[in-house]
Amino acid sequence: MILHQLIDYETLRLIWWVLLGVLLIGFAATDGFDLGVGALLPFVGKTDIERRVVINTVGPVWEGNQVWLILGGGAIFAAWPPLYAVSFSGFYLAMFAILAALILRPVGFKYRSKRDSAAWRGGWDWALFVGGFVPSLIFGVAVGNVLQGVPFRLDDDLRIFYDGTFFGLLNPYALLCGLLSVAMLVTHGAAWIVLKTEGRVAERARAYGQLASFASFLLFVLGGVCLYFFVNGYAITSAVDGAGPSNPLLKDAVMLPGAWFANYGAHPWLLIAPALGLGGAFLTFVCFGARKEGLTVLASKLSIFGIISTVGVSMFPFILPSSADPRASLTVFDASSSHMTLFIMLVVTLIFLPIVLAYTAWVYKVLWGKVRPESITRKGGHAY
Repeated sequence: MILHQLIDYETLRLIWWVLLGVLLIGFAATDGFDLGVGALLPFVGKTDIERRVVINTVGPVWEGNQVWLILGGGAIFAAWPPLYAVSFSGFYLAMFAILAALILRPVGFKYRSKRDSAAWRGGWDWALFVGGFVPSLIFGVAVGNVLQGVPFRLDDDLRIFYDGTFFGLLNPYALLCGLLSVAMLVTHGAAWIVLKTEGRVAERARAYGQLASFASFLLFVLGGVCLYFFVNGYAITSAVDGAGPSNPLLKDAVMLPGAWFANYGAHPWLLIAPALGLGGAFLTFVCFGARKEGLTVLASKLSIFGIISTVGVSMFPFILPSSADPRASLTVFDASSSHMTLFIMLVVTLIFLPIVLAYTAWVYKVLWGKVRPESITRKGGHAY
């Protein structure tokens, strides 16, 4: 028996759909608080030493956290080539804006304290704010556009044609999703600052965190209401062959009002996902007020898990619907790599993902504890 036939093609496709979700959630739960900390930096730190304390809460770990973004992009490239082709070409300018903003983060960390100048350091502080706020916003805008459908089509040779524009991405529902993303990650960043600092910095972060968690709750509810009443979902009207060829044009699909809620009607237990999103945001708000630092971070992660999972289970089996030609929409079962490719990638993932998780856990254990001003100013230190 050939090894890759140990797992059938349909199951492998489902496994990689789950793994893609795991990688996206992993990125939001780890590098997400880095982005939130950057967005909060000018507001929770009023003096130079306070801002250095805030920066050093993420300074030792942000590079490792960003690995999840690379893993997610790599997984999309290898497991879902058409998804990679459409998203990275159609969203090219948006991706460029994200990368330009992310580049500001390492440069800001390295150069901010190189000159003892208030103007110099203040400028880099706002650059770090851009590096946190802009990716948080654009990631959410991208999700909002995916839920509405992306204007692309395929010809008979499966060549991709994108008919949208950059400013077309900035529609009201997408911007609403962008604001939800910002609120969610700012909440996570505030929870991390409260966990890693003390005194005035922690108090300011707690206040902003409560506002952001409350906003996350409201925006998630509003996003769901708008999705039901004002945004058409997508549905497959032909038979679904989970082990069929990777050719999106072999199916029939249509746009339907409320279609993104069909999975919850068919499988009510899936309501766990939005319940975790709402419950996690509410619990985060409560934990901020109760000063439960560790529980606040865990509740924030729970909210992130619920919110991102809600998008995935609502759209399944779609991964990138097409508003220009619903038939060309990409799904879990018709846009993947080959059986052999998915199997080899799964074996590699099963070997290396536990190593990444173990190393990450070890790093956080070694670097655990509060960041205090005296540790920043101590001679011979390695703080930013």
